Amino acid sequence: MSEVAGTRAMVLRRCLRVAWQKLGSLLSGELKHEELQWLLSPHRHLTLLARRRATMIVNRVRLFALMFAILTPMWSVIDLIVFPFPLWFGLATMRVVASVAFASLVVYYRPNGELLDAYHSLALLFAIPTLFYVASYTLLSHYQLSGVSAAIGAGYAFLPFVLLAGLAVFPLTLLENLVIASPILVAQGVAGSLRWASLDWPSFAGAFWLLMLLTGVAAMAGLSQLAFMIALVRQAIRDTLTGAFSRSSAEEVLELQFTIAMRNQAELALAFIDLDHFKAINDKFGHDAGDKALQQMTAAISENLRQGDVLARWGGEEFVLIMPHTSQAQALTALQRMQDLGLGPRPDGTPLTASIGLAERCADQVPDWMSLVELADRRMYLAKSAGRNRVMHAQGEVCPVKNPAT
Repeated sequence: MSEVAGTRAMVLRRCLRVAWQKLGSLLSGELKHEELQWLLSPHRHLTLLARRRATMIVNRVRLFALMFAILTPMWSVIDLIVFPFPLWFGLATMRVVASVAFASLVVYYRPNGELLDAYHSLALLFAIPTLFYVASYTLLSHYQLSGVSAAIGAGYAFLPFVLLAGLAVFPLTLLENLVIASPILVAQGVAGSLRWASLDWPSFAGAFWLLMLLTGVAAMAGLSQLAFMIALVRQAIRDTLTGAFSRSSAEEVLELQFTIAMRNQAELALAFIDLDHFKAINDKFGHDAGDKALQQMTAAISENLRQGDVLARWGGEEFVLIMPHTSQAQALTALQRMQDLGLGPRPDGTPLTASIGLAERCADQVPDWMSLVELADRRMYLAKSAGRNRVMHAQGEVCPVKNPAT
């Protein structure tokens, strides 16, 4: 029985994996296989993708909040015409409070690239009208309305539909969509329970099913936006030849990581890598051979990167390796192991080697990330002067590589 259950579970996982891959191909033909999981959850997103997504989310939250802050109190004019004064006054008070809350979102939230702040703004954007919906539905349930006033009162029930439709404008993962939509669906259920005795169950069930369908459509729209954004960000932050991060992306990562390291008093190591005698490859074998050597070196280093490390092409045959939460000794060990494993072959079959300058924030007491790069760059030139194929780090120590792999 256990073997049968195991076989069924394996078949089910395989079917789910195939179904997800087919779904991913419908969302964007430009997504790579490993990027499909980014549509499910934000936990594995690249830092640069998370920062750009956080900025977009906050900007759109502020746009929506501005629209609601203006339109929400304006509807009180209609309520005044059709509702009795006590009911109008209660609804108008709620609208003013909601409008002030929306205006506060516009004033106090600014995009800073922090995903946690984006989540806060998004939660507040949807919490304000959700609470307004439950409160207004409760107040309306105490009045027997008829005619035009009943029709206007029924219009309040469409607020959850507007909210769920609004999800479609945000580049959210499937998990994020579910987390945001769930309280709105729960609020719809709570609103129905408040009128349990007089509830029209067929109508309520139909409306709830429509809400769930709208949630699915909005989630698909958000996933499509996210897939397109992933493809665009990858193209923008990656070097087209090697697939490593571009220089501009590396500068952004360095600035962020240095700020985090300063705040937490953490270590941050940076290696400046320059291929030895690279010009000779271009001169003797041509630029295509030089490009292939760069690609092979990038692949060799990328295979041995630790989680959190970032390799970027700084320019030409120069690369930087950013190693957060890494001491000078740990970085030196990693770099020596990387060169011992080899950086790939040259066109003539001999091994590629590199001169490396290593700097670390705490050990070198640098004031900013630019100084960290400049120090590693200077040490790289010292490594070249000392004979190449070695790592130069603090106090002028030279660590030559023993026997690079062929």
